[in-house]
Amino acid sequence: MKHRYLALIACTVAILTGCDKPAPIANSQPAAAKVRRTIGVSLLTLDNPFFKVIGDNITAEGKKHGYEAIVVSGDKDVAKQGNQIKDFIVKKVSAIVLSPCDSKSIIPVIQEANAAGIPVFTVDIPCNEPGVKIVTQIATDNYGGGKEAGHAMIEALGEAGGKIAVLHFKQAESCLLRVKGFREVIDAHNASGKARIEIVTELESGGAKDMGYKAAEDALQAHADLRGIFAINDPAALGARAALEKAGKTQVLIIGFDGQPEGKQAIKDGKIYADPIQFPDKMGIRIVDAIIRHSKGETLPPQMLIPTSLYRQADALKDPELK
Repeated sequence: MKHRYLALIACTVAILTGCDKPAPIANSQPAAAKVRRTIGVSLLTLDNPFFKVIGDNITAEGKKHGYEAIVVSGDKDVAKQGNQIKDFIVKKVSAIVLSPCDSKSIIPVIQEANAAGIPVFTVDIPCNEPGVKIVTQIATDNYGGGKEAGHAMIEALGEAGGKIAVLHFKQAESCLLRVKGFREVIDAHNASGKARIEIVTELESGGAKDMGYKAAEDALQAHADLRGIFAINDPAALGARAALEKAGKTQVLIIGFDGQPEGKQAIKDGKIYADPIQFPDKMGIRIVDAIIRHSKGETLPPQMLIPTSLYRQADALKDPELK
């Protein structure tokens, strides 16, 4: 009887108040807004057009799939890049994309992102160090590209062989792979009994024009009979070319690496012999695809490599993008 009495009172109240539905709770929240997905991107340096192309393509491709990209430059500074990643963690981004300034030194802050449950992807430069979780690495096949550069050097020097210099950037694992592949091809060539190609010096180029210029200058002073230079990217190769021109040593042959517009133009003009070219646009697009696939629960391979293609003057002369 007690329950029937209470029910009767409830019905009476509802009729008197003109309500046939429960009144809304005063402190109820509006329906949740659609979650905005964000990709935090910290690249080695945006001074290098190669990395800018990667960043621009991540931004454009991400937008197509409902992602906003925050693209920043690490400026080859591990501390600065570490702070950028910490900022991404605070912002609770959906994913972090890195081209590490230093693969070993960046470990602690990647571990912070791992602990926060934010998936981390690397592009171009890997972080294969123990103790970190990287979903996948999207990169050029740098080792294979280095081998292509070695074959290009053998082709450029011809039967005479000669002394060559390597302009390195040891801070980047991608460049270590390039030089490794290059050296293996040169070593195999020398073991075959053909005209010897001797790597007489390996100098730091910083992957930049100014340091590439200085490194080439030092190589020429130490080895006046230098015949070739392998530079690990186009900025270093272009810096080396400027040093050769100043020294009146334009007969020294340069093999670069990248395929940036300025590098391709130099190949067309005969200032660089050849480049194993990369495809940074594809890298940006594929990293977004990897983020989407991971978000759907797909298991990705630890790395996905994009082959290089050797680009010579004959290719440059047919390139509609060059003047």
